[in-house]
Amino acid sequence: MILNAWHWVTRNLSTLLLAFLLAVVVWISAVLTADPNEERIYLRNLTVAGQPTDLMQMNDLPSQVRITVKAPRSILTTLNNNPTLIQTWLDLSGLEGGTYQTPVQVRIDGNPVRILQIEPEQVEVILEKQVSRTLPIQLEIVGEPPIGYRKGTASASPSEITITGSESKVNQVESLTARLDIAGISESVKANIPISALDASGNVVEDVTLSPRSVSVSQPINLLGGFRSVVVKVVTEGQVAPGYRLTQISVSPPTVTVFSSDPQLVADLPGFIETLPLNLESLSDDLEVRMELNLPEGIDLVGEESVLVQIGVAAIEGSVTVSVPIEPLGQSPNVAAQISPILVDLIISGPIPVLDLLTSGSFRVLVDITDLELGVYQLPVIVDLVPQEVIVDAVVPQTVEVIITLPPTPTPTSSAVTPSP
Repeated sequence: MILNAWHWVTRNLSTLLLAFLLAVVVWISAVLTADPNEERIYLRNLTVAGQPTDLMQMNDLPSQVRITVKAPRSILTTLNNNPTLIQTWLDLSGLEGGTYQTPVQVRIDGNPVRILQIEPEQVEVILEKQVSRTLPIQLEIVGEPPIGYRKGTASASPSEITITGSESKVNQVESLTARLDIAGISESVKANIPISALDASGNVVEDVTLSPRSVSVSQPINLLGGFRSVVVKVVTEGQVAPGYRLTQISVSPPTVTVFSSDPQLVADLPGFIETLPLNLESLSDDLEVRMELNLPEGIDLVGEESVLVQIGVAAIEGSVTVSVPIEPLGQSPNVAAQISPILVDLIISGPIPVLDLLTSGSFRVLVDITDLELGVYQLPVIVDLVPQEVIVDAVVPQTVEVIITLPPTPTPTSSAVTPSP
C-alpha cells in the first residue's frame, strides 16, 4: 500500500510541483493586488551619534536626508503615520581629529521594506580637537579726560581669561582686549567691559568661548595741581511779573574747571563760582541765555567762557466762580422755551492775571433744543467759547429743565370809534 502511494507520488511529482508553484503565484498575485508595492520618498532629520567629547564638529552638516523606499502600501501608510519608524544618523564613534566621509545610517522599523536610494549616502565631517588656553587681558584706554585732569594706570580684574574652542580657532587668537573710552570724563571709572578675542590682524575671532566674558576695569582720573572743579551758582536780581512765579533755574554745565598759577587761590575758593547777575524784572515767560562767570582775580576758566542758564516762569493759578445765563440753541420761531434755572455757575481756574479780566460775557452757555417737540425735558448744559489758559473745573448745575410750549397768542388791540355829530 505504502509502496503504491510512493510510486504514485514519484510518477506525479512534476505535476505536484507545478501545482504548488501555481498556488504560490496565485497567492502572491492576490496579495499584490490587495496590497500593491509602491515607491515613496521620506525626509528625515539627520542626527549625530557617538561624537567624542574632546572633539568639535567644524563644518555644517545637512539637516535632512532624502530616503526612497519601496514597500507594500500598508507598510508605507504605517511609516507615514509614525515618523519615528524611520531614523537617520551619522555614527562618529571612535573617530579622531580629521576629515571623514561618513556614511549615513538608516533604520526602518517595518517589514518588508526595500531602500532604493539615500541622498546623501555619505557626509563630510570635519572634527577638531577641543583645547583651552589662558591669555592676559590687554587694556585699551582711548580718549583723554578734560583739561586739568590726569589719567592714572588702569587695571583689570581678573587679569587672565581662558579661551576654549577648536584647536585651529584657539590658535588664531593673538590677544584679548578690553576697550574703555574716557574722553571727557573727569572722575575715576570702574566698569565691566566685554572682552574681544583678536587675531594677528586685529580681527575678532568668532566661535571661541571666553571665561569670563567681561572684566572689571578700574581707571583712576585725578585733578592736577592748580586746577579745581567747582559748582556754578546762578545769581539773579529783580522780580518776575505780578501773577507769575519762578518754576526752575538750571545751568549747563553744572560744574566748571578753574585754574590758577597760584594753587592757593584755587584752594581758597568756597567750592562754587557765581554767574554775573541775571535780571528777572517783569519776566513773564521762560528764558534761556548764556551768562559769563564772576571769576575772582587770578583765576581763569578752563574751556568755554560762559554757561547756559535756563529760567522757568509760570503763571500763578487761581480759581473763581462766574454766573452765566443759559441760551437756547436751535429754537424754532414756532415754539417758546422756558429754561430753569436761567443761570449756571462756572467754577474756573487759570492764571490770576487772566481770571481778573473775566466776566460773564467771556463765556457762552447753551442748551440744545433743536427739533424738540412740545413737552418737558431734562437737558445737559453746553459750555462754549472758553477763553485761552482757562479751565472749566465744574458746571453747577450740569442739567437744566426746559419746557417747550407754544408761543402766547398776541392780544388784539381795539380802536376807538368817534360818533358822528
